[in-house]
Amino acid sequence: MNSIIIDDEQTARVIIQQLCTHAEDLTVVKDFPNAIQAIKFLNQNDIDLIFLDIHMPDFTGFDFIQTLKNPPKIILTTSDRNFAAEAFEYECIVDYLVKPITLPRFLKAIQKAESFSPSEAVIPETTTPIANTNDENDLYINIDRRLIKIDIPSIYLVEAKGDYITLKTDTKNYTVHSTLKKIEEKLPDDLFLKIHRSYVINVKKIIDIEDNSVLIAKDVIPVSRSNRPELMKRLNLL
Repeated sequence: MNSIIIDDEQTARVIIQQLCTHAEDLTVVKDFPNAIQAIKFLNQNDIDLIFLDIHMPDFTGFDFIQTLKNPPKIILTTSDRNFAAEAFEYECIVDYLVKPITLPRFLKAIQKAESFSPSEAVIPETTTPIANTNDENDLYINIDRRLIKIDIPSIYLVEAKGDYITLKTDTKNYTVHSTLKKIEEKLPDDLFLKIHRSYVINVKKIIDIEDNSVLIAKDVIPVSRSNRPELMKRLNLL
């Protein structure tokens, strides 16, 4: 695999280069102190893997990913553990390495990269990520100036994570830069209900309810005390 390293700290770039020498079939083609230089390189060169720092001046690792139309495999390298959940919303991200990086952990990440097969569609930020349509069962998401249609009844869960929301459907998961409030306005009230400050569910997709949680597909979702009464009203209780 041909790889590049993007990190504003020279010492970090050197350490990753040294770690790469222990991995067979892995070549570091070039390293960059910032994302802008890397983007120019990628416009003219094909790369299999990027080692990417999250925190860089003016242009974060996530900003960088969102500029790539067809991003290669990416291993994040960072001193910050707080973005792990957000990181795996991107299908191109293989692993999340926290500095200082040990050799065994590094080699494990390389093994993941070699066998990595994306399974989720992840949508970068756009100016209009979610749009209404005339068909009440359709929701359109703007992806690189293309409108991708989602069948609203197929959505079983909407989850908020920071500045992003994930729409989970029967076939794929989609992540967009938006708010839970905005997506609530697009969804029909007869199907969807906010049961927690971070979750909106499709009540028709509920499998089981136990105490203060609901099971939808394979997701166990907490129900806040304030939202539980409304949820119980919506159920067809025997």
